[in-house]
Amino acid sequence: VQLVESGGGSVQAGGSLRLSCLVSEFTFNVYCMAWFRTIPGKGRAGVAAIASDDSTTVVDSVKGRFTISLDNAANTLYLQMNNLKPEDTAMYYCAQAADLNQATCRTVAPGVVPPFYMYSVWGQGTQVTVSN
Repeated sequence: VQLVESGGGSVQAGGSLRLSCLVSEFTFNVYCMAWFRTIPGKGRAGVAAIASDDSTTVVDSVKGRFTISLDNAANTLYLQMNNLKPEDTAMYYCAQAADLNQATCRTVAPGVVPPFYMYSVWGQGTQVTVSN
């Protein structure tokens, strides 16, 4: 399985972007995926996740602005980002879990993205830059 992100770019604060993550082949693991971002000097942080019970979650810092969704017919995971802020500037990665039976694949809790090591397949990333 390969993941290919797209949709990043440079926008002004208050703008919107929609990131896409195309999954190369359908497996039921598409129901356990997440978006992470890395900021230089701050490491990798979870942004949003989905689970097999159709639950979704976003972290508090993007709540009300970002939405994660899955189009399983298109094998594509999305991250809709509205009202972008300069602090959202980062490289964004999508990730997929290999073990659909792990607890974090069955459901996700509000505001909590499972840790990065629960995901084993990663895309190459897409850069998002937000300026004032």
